[in-house]
Amino acid sequence: MREEARSASAADWVEQLKRPKTVVSLSPIAARFVYSLRLIALHDRVRKDPLPELVVRLGSVDIAAKALTLAQVISSTWPEPIHISRFCCHLLSHDETAIGRLLDGAAHCDRIAFDSAVEGLVRPDRMHRLWDRTLALVAAESRTI
Repeated sequence: MREEARSASAADWVEQLKRPKTVVSLSPIAARFVYSLRLIALHDRVRKDPLPELVVRLGSVDIAAKALTLAQVISSTWPEPIHISRFCCHLLSHDETAIGRLLDGAAHCDRIAFDSAVEGLVRPDRMHRLWDRTLALVAAESRTI
């Protein structure tokens, strides 16, 4: 019985992966961060500092710095290179979807949702850095609202 439930949940999970999420399905903070990740990736390709443009697009030096720091922490804790969609694309990659869920969990101060967003992807000993940096970005975003 337990094995059937596990395979049913695995089948549900696979079915969910087949339906790509869009940027509009994310909260505003998560969507802004996903676009920030895309912008950072673009600048990395041409070997330019993304911070000046992040400041302009995000409207705050504090938010831009925290977004860049979080992107670096994600990149150092993620098990493989992060798959990022094109800047103009409305569809999210699976990594962007997980990162969006991560930010949504932190925005609601829901550590369980945060952890479950990347369960099995990020080693548990690395979660505290991710949690701290994500909360810092959410706090910076909240101060400007």
